[in-house]
Amino acid sequence: QLQTVESGGGLAKAGESLRLSCVASEFIPSFITMGWYRQPPGKQRELVALLRNNRPVKYSPLVKDRFTISIDNAKNTLYLQMNDLKPEDTAVYYCHQVGTDSWGQGTLVTVSS
Repeated sequence: QLQTVESGGGLAKAGESLRLSCVASEFIPSFITMGWYRQPPGKQRELVALLRNNRPVKYSPLVKDRFTISIDNAKNTLYLQMNDLKPEDTAVYYCHQVGTDSWGQGTLVTVSS
């Protein structure tokens, strides 16, 4: 299974953008499903977006049309472009290989109004 390290989080104001990165320990095969998940403070972890075969396959309705999941195979890196951020997007964001128990430490995104 892949080991992953998330980065790119930080403090943003409502309406601003951030891009999260997830660097994997090795090449990410196109047949596996990669996802971004998030856990707001005091709440359960939830799905944000899924990618398979180098293209998005699912977005949470909470982020659809604002967030974009993508991959750079040459860099073994998964991205989450987050536009028009809202305070409700505040959470620790995780990169995850679906079907495994491999989770990184996550990266914190805090959005102020």
